[in-house]
Amino acid sequence: MPPNTTASTGDKPGKSGRKKGRKARLIVLVLVLAIIGGIAYGSYWSVSTVRASFPQTEGTITIPGLSGPVDVKRDGYGVPQIYADTPEDLFMAQGFVQAQDRFYEMDVRRHMTAGRLSEMFGKSQVDNDAFLRTLGWDRVARQEYDKKLSDSTKKYLQAYTRGVNAYLKGKDAEDISLEYAALGFTSHYTPQPWTPVDSVAWLKAMAWDLRGNMRDEVDRALMTSRLGPQQIKDLYPDYPYSRNKPIVTEGQYDALAQAFEAGGSDSSSGSGTGLSSGTGLGGTQAGTTGTGTGTTGTGTGTGTTGSPGITGGVPAGGTAGSAGSGLQSQLLGLRDVMQDLPTAVGINGSGIGSNSWVVAGKYTITGKPLLANDPHLSASLPGVWYQMGLHCRTVSAKCPFDVTGYTFAGMPGVVIGHNQAIAWGLTNSGVDVTDLYLEKISGDGYLRDGKTLPFRTREETIEVAGGASKRIVVRETQDGMPLLSDRDDELVQVGKKATVNTAAPDRGDGYAVALKWTALEPGTTMDAVFAIDRATDFGEFRDAAALFDVPSQNLIYADTKNNIGYTLPGRIPVRAKDDDGSVPAPGWDSHYDWTGYIEQDELPYEYNPKRGYIVTANQAVIDQDTYPYTLTTDWGYGTRSQRITDLIQSKIDGGGKISTDDMRQMQMDNSSEIAKLLVPMLLKIDIDDKDVRQAQKLLEGWDYTQDADSAAAAYFNAVWRNILKLAFGDKLPKELRVEGECLWVEPADKTGPVDDTSNVRECGERDPDQAQPDGSDRWFEVVRNLVGKPDSDWWKAPASGTRPKADNRDQLFERAMIDARWELTAKLGKDIDTWSWGRLHRMFLKNQTLGTEGPGILKYVLNRGPWKLGGGEAAVDATGWNAAGGYDVVNVPSMRMVVNLADLDKSKWINLTGASGHAYSAHYTDQTDLWAKGEMLPWSYSSKAVDQSTHDTLVLKP
Repeated sequence: MPPNTTASTGDKPGKSGRKKGRKARLIVLVLVLAIIGGIAYGSYWSVSTVRASFPQTEGTITIPGLSGPVDVKRDGYGVPQIYADTPEDLFMAQGFVQAQDRFYEMDVRRHMTAGRLSEMFGKSQVDNDAFLRTLGWDRVARQEYDKKLSDSTKKYLQAYTRGVNAYLKGKDAEDISLEYAALGFTSHYTPQPWTPVDSVAWLKAMAWDLRGNMRDEVDRALMTSRLGPQQIKDLYPDYPYSRNKPIVTEGQYDALAQAFEAGGSDSSSGSGTGLSSGTGLGGTQAGTTGTGTGTTGTGTGTGTTGSPGITGGVPAGGTAGSAGSGLQSQLLGLRDVMQDLPTAVGINGSGIGSNSWVVAGKYTITGKPLLANDPHLSASLPGVWYQMGLHCRTVSAKCPFDVTGYTFAGMPGVVIGHNQAIAWGLTNSGVDVTDLYLEKISGDGYLRDGKTLPFRTREETIEVAGGASKRIVVRETQDGMPLLSDRDDELVQVGKKATVNTAAPDRGDGYAVALKWTALEPGTTMDAVFAIDRATDFGEFRDAAALFDVPSQNLIYADTKNNIGYTLPGRIPVRAKDDDGSVPAPGWDSHYDWTGYIEQDELPYEYNPKRGYIVTANQAVIDQDTYPYTLTTDWGYGTRSQRITDLIQSKIDGGGKISTDDMRQMQMDNSSEIAKLLVPMLLKIDIDDKDVRQAQKLLEGWDYTQDADSAAAAYFNAVWRNILKLAFGDKLPKELRVEGECLWVEPADKTGPVDDTSNVRECGERDPDQAQPDGSDRWFEVVRNLVGKPDSDWWKAPASGTRPKADNRDQLFERAMIDARWELTAKLGKDIDTWSWGRLHRMFLKNQTLGTEGPGILKYVLNRGPWKLGGGEAAVDATGWNAAGGYDVVNVPSMRMVVNLADLDKSKWINLTGASGHAYSAHYTDQTDLWAKGEMLPWSYSSKAVDQSTHDTLVLKP
């Protein structure tokens, strides 16, 4: 449709804003806001206030600084495709359009990364800001922009910034977003101009969310207060390489070079794995979990609980020594401060992951590759991804972009998607790029190889809306490690009881805790985004990926010439031989310093493997026995990746060809792998109670699928949750258990005979979404290893009320089935015919600021849901839930895409929410219902297809 010719400098609702049902929604909104205003402020927001922030999507807008006209073509879901003649115009328009749809989200993100949330939301965010200032993301982003990024990247960032600020110019806060109007009642906050560093800093937040095993490092340390070494090993089993294959499995070390030397341009020429030789590394951490001297008294402690035996809620046969018990509190404050961070930068869980896979043309209906990707992240509103296309009208060396896919609001370029020649997807590699170090404080410095070195310090002032500002001092070691222990009252005491070896320095006032993390060094990831966007073959793609240093990701690849590939980029540390990064290291000993980073040409890759497909789903990248470096000790355990592999292989073995819709259906596979293991055992148990037996019968003939309407899935997952609680959860220290859930346990400091009357009431302390056991596939592997040991102490549980005690596996399973029956009776009713998994397994989408912390009526205005979902933890359709905390969905496939390299216009995509961040826009959550059903939208790419799908056209002119 041709644009209107009326010039305008403000945003007006276009045709896409006048959807059916808008009037009804606005009436509801006016009533709600009138209530807010009438009760609290004696006035109310009008319809015009709500509509003022909706973007203009038709007509013409003049933007000074453009060199020529730019077309913004939106489809019926508000997804923009931008056409320009220069890269600078393209990215300037991208900034303007993203600000139209999502500026409030962008503004919150930049305040988050800069540790300035208190400027918007007041004193409740001071602790978060102090923690984020200590990490110093914005400082590192500034260093990246000033010293590391290429000139072309800086030009693109500057152009994007001009576009955002062109949108902001002349607007009052309430004209930008409904949330600003709400903030206006309690503060005088005014959005400030955008900067290029604001865009770069968001990559730090994503790197933090995908940083690897830091949570496991914390949890293992906390477990030492109640569990012994073998017990902890039971809960962190070895990766099952023989059952769940790693990503890279084929070929010889120089396969890539051979493939290119042979002129390989399709999947029939050249195959194999890329590796390089290197120094052998590995081993286990030494020096932080041995015997230690207590800070009070003269005794020593083992740092463990003595006997591996477990009875009831605590291990039997001894108590932690005065030093050993210290790890219970050592990292407590760190856990607390990370737990309170906003979702986007909160502590990452082992259940969060992603799927991606690519199938070569010889196994597809089209004869060309198909590539699928669905990253798993916390559910949020608006969703983390923003869909768009960026097209140079004439693709040339001067304007090389013709790319479409998913990006972040606030950042130029496309992060995941395809261009005219290649497609790519990302999943988190999970490699270990963070280490915690214990630092011996000595006066104003810290101990280092027998010498005292001064801290590097900086002062930070946190401005607080409606209150006095707060000044903090950030201390860093000479090599730039910030002291996280300075940011919490408990962390000030963090090292007072830390378990260390006998050679450790006297702890005096205690040890501090410092963080070593690759993202705290300036990098080039922003360069990588633009380089990948314009890559045209695997060589260029790999060169571009090498710039993607933080966060380390699994990158899969396909191209229109029928090649597929995989590469692992990233800045990945090399540690000392006896340090695997699994527990905190002694900072006073330089032996535990990182010795460098793995060279890019020594990182694993594959190019056209003979098997004809590549699957990445957070499993091991490569068998550590065949690779010279330790990448991590904490992979995902391969449940999803192996299920995807089995689905692909079964299609191939059956002689079939894989279609785009087959890929979509694989993404929606919700089979429960743990149910396949446990249900046959559960059905063999003789149940006396007829009501419990009735529930047990739901499992007879169940095909293990977790559809939203499945009663069997509801009951099994309740049984699974109760198995985990009885066998493991009640035996974990309180720091890992759900906040408010209390047990009677033996006192950790008992000194004489103990009987039931001397037990103490001990309550959990962790947020329900982050507690353990979370039910991830690590716990699948734990249980798989133990079911063959029916008399293991893990299967023992004390009696509780009318529930009998359990002395072995089958008795515990019976107890779990009984508990599950009555738990679901309380939640869903006694009639099992009314039960369904979706009634338990619900997704709520919440505005990540006022939707979580605002008044109830504002939450009603901004939030959406619930949606009743199928899928589950470690299923391919990974609608994750935390088994310790409940059944509600906590992480989801944040988007889904399938790219068809034979005909890019036949590709499919879907987003979790919608293009818009405006609460009453038609595009706020207009994709969510489709997403929940597993449906996808057409993904137009060619100019002809885009024109056919265009609903609104806006012209931006100089």
